[in-house]
Amino acid sequence: MNRFDGKTVLITGGTSGFGLSAAKSIAEEGGTVAVTGMSEDHLQDARDALPDGTMVLKNDASDPDAATELAEKVKSELGSLDGLWLNAGYGAFRPNQKNDAEFFDEIMNTNVRGPVLQMAQLMDAVADNGAVLLTSSVAPYLGQANGAVYAATKAACLALARSWSGAMADRGVRVNSVAPGPIDTNFMEGLGLSDEKKEKFVEQIKEQVPLGRFGSSDEVANVALFLLSDAASYVTGSEYFVDGGLTKR
Repeated sequence: MNRFDGKTVLITGGTSGFGLSAAKSIAEEGGTVAVTGMSEDHLQDARDALPDGTMVLKNDASDPDAATELAEKVKSELGSLDGLWLNAGYGAFRPNQKNDAEFFDEIMNTNVRGPVLQMAQLMDAVADNGAVLLTSSVAPYLGQANGAVYAATKAACLALARSWSGAMADRGVRVNSVAPGPIDTNFMEGLGLSDEKKEKFVEQIKEQVPLGRFGSSDEVANVALFLLSDAASYVTGSEYFVDGGLTKR
């Protein structure tokens, strides 16, 4: 199956986790893929995992100038895009009384302003009848005590996807979002928990998931690839949950 034969796809935040899983599959299915990331280790991992000559760019979604730089590079070297996955972002949780302007700006700039500016610069690079995907999350639906700001950023991503689906419909461009639940990626490392607390946290989450486990990067990537492919030709403005049934409980 070569769903991406002759197609070009850009994945921001594509140097690790489910972004990298999807990038590898796109390349294996005949497509040209480009990825962005920030960590030098992850950038090198992507270079090692993807075909020689793959565009692997260091690009900071929180930097307001980075979107223009990314668009210029993509347009000059790749031309138009058949698929665009705005996946760059990160999660952080903290007690509400410790939320401050610095924390708010940091996470909002990456998770919300980043895709807004990226889309503004890349919208005209997405080919007619192409596909755009945003990464939202189950967080807005869970009401986690210390996750208010993170959840708000992901609710914003859902709203952006729905708005853009209307804005781009006249060109046949589909815009959707994928909402991962508990996935076995490096996301947990960013929570700053001790090994003991992390283990306890993981077990608590597993107990809430009907399927009784964390998902894998490949399982999120598989849904993302469907939404980016022509197989989802009549799907737009939708949010797909990949959460083992967590939000349906």
